[in-house]
Amino acid sequence: MKKSLCMTAVVLAASFAMPSQAATWATSAQYGSTTMGAYTFNNDIWGSGAGPQTLWVNSPSDWGVWSDQPNTGGIKSYPHIGFYVGRSLSSLSRVTSVISATTPAGGAWESAYDIWDSNHANEIMLWLNYTGSSSGCGNVKPVSYNWSAQGCAIPVYWNVNVGGATWNVYRGNNGGNMVYSFLRTSYTNNTTVDILAIMRYLQNQGWIGNVTLGDVQYGFEITSSSGGMNFGARNFSVTAY
Repeated sequence: MKKSLCMTAVVLAASFAMPSQAATWATSAQYGSTTMGAYTFNNDIWGSGAGPQTLWVNSPSDWGVWSDQPNTGGIKSYPHIGFYVGRSLSSLSRVTSVISATTPAGGAWESAYDIWDSNHANEIMLWLNYTGSSSGCGNVKPVSYNWSAQGCAIPVYWNVNVGGATWNVYRGNNGGNMVYSFLRTSYTNNTTVDILAIMRYLQNQGWIGNVTLGDVQYGFEITSSSGGMNFGARNFSVTAY
């Protein structure tokens, strides 16, 4: 969920966890990026008070990040892979994605797809594994129009079965675009997601039109990972036609 925020220079870590052999490509730069075939990568550190972070990549099916974000509120980064589709929903018959991830036991984060229309007016987040709760509580919470007295985001719909899983669905605006968040009710690091089915669900709700599907991103939205934590992604792919 990248924002246009300024940030002081990131201090590079003295050491960080990496593959046993040197990665094909790595960066500790705030917006360090590279392209491999149809896929792009971005370290994407943008939150206020963010700490050091290193993104390493061997291939679209073998990459990860070491991140040391302070135990403070607010999202600090979204290291991710991306695939641009560039076709209207009505012209598509299939958009699916596969992911196998490794995530730490502590911290505050979610492993999530971040899907955009080509105009960046609509953002669709699919939370697969996360340290908060699917009911909108905990140390990470979705964007929402409605909140409980206890400070929890309130879903628009509960237990929606679409795209190969069951989700609680939230709707809100982050000040720059609409955000539709699907929080998987059973956490997972290994799954196949029917992205087109989710986009058509949003159409059926009347929330989006026949938009052009733009970036399909997957990564780790990190609020805190104090002391340095490792996240990894394997077997990632997007199929769109």
